[in-house]
Amino acid sequence: MRFRELLIGLLIVLLSAGCAAPVVDQAATETATEAGAPTKLRIVSTVSPITNVVYNIAGDRAEIVGIVPEGVNSHTYEPAPSDARQLANADLIFINGLKLEEPTLKLAQANAKADAEIVLLGDLTISPDDYVFDFSFPEAEGSPNPHLWPNPFHTLNYARIIRDKLSERDPQHVDEYAANYARFEERIQALDEAIKATVASIPVENRKLLTYHDSWAYFAPVYGMTVIGAIQPSDFAEPSVRELVEIIEQLKAERVPAIFGSEVFPSPVLEQIARETGAAYVDDLRDDDLPGEPGDDNHSYFGLMAENLRIMAEALGGDPSIMAAFDTRNIPGADRGVEQNQ
Repeated sequence: MRFRELLIGLLIVLLSAGCAAPVVDQAATETATEAGAPTKLRIVSTVSPITNVVYNIAGDRAEIVGIVPEGVNSHTYEPAPSDARQLANADLIFINGLKLEEPTLKLAQANAKADAEIVLLGDLTISPDDYVFDFSFPEAEGSPNPHLWPNPFHTLNYARIIRDKLSERDPQHVDEYAANYARFEERIQALDEAIKATVASIPVENRKLLTYHDSWAYFAPVYGMTVIGAIQPSDFAEPSVRELVEIIEQLKAERVPAIFGSEVFPSPVLEQIARETGAAYVDDLRDDDLPGEPGDDNHSYFGLMAENLRIMAEALGGDPSIMAAFDTRNIPGADRGVEQNQ
């Protein structure tokens, strides 16, 4: 009888314990949450050089999406409905500005969530006093040349702005962003030295650029080169017959050894100009299409600049091997891929 009473009592205790609310160790729960994967910043950018700079500064601390596919005309790119969804989910939206990506900017303004920030990098980098207007971007139309990133120091300023915005949004990792920026700055300084050496190897009389689309307006004055013209008018059509005659006469007068096309802007008229003037026709300069494939060492902003300088040097009588020694890899810490529209 005594044994039976003890058994019943034990069952009652066990059942009561099973029905009671569990005791929660609050400290242990908080530790487990902190140990889990943190919520990453969601970043949307536009053209691939900007996307790559964001990637170099953010590393694996953000989810990064590039809206404008590589190898398309960023001036006329019309974002897709899927881009609107990406923009609506973004915490930070980095756009070049200076009227480069107007359809994407308008879509971002219409869809961005209340606490998102749209950052116009170009507008924060130069003032109207520094705007450059040219054949492709005439002052009468009010749109300055927006291609700031071929100037490495403008790109460095982009990186500084990106660092600061990331740090504001994610102060927990401010030291990492600062360290990535410091490495990026070192690489920009090395790029600057490599460009100077490459341009110095080109005969002085050949340091002239005539391109299809004028992407070098902020680069040439810094490195002692002269942009003598661009072939593509502001409406992205082919130049008129009168304009062609003027271009051919200018090339003959300047004795330009090579003219540069773009794989993004194919133009049969360039071959005609080359035949008329005797200049070499080089059609693979890149405005915002990174060389190689994602994951390749040269698929970076640094690779873009190195490839373009190699092409220029080879066509203008300089030493293309100088850029071969330059490190085009993404900086340490930026070691994951970036989602890019295809």
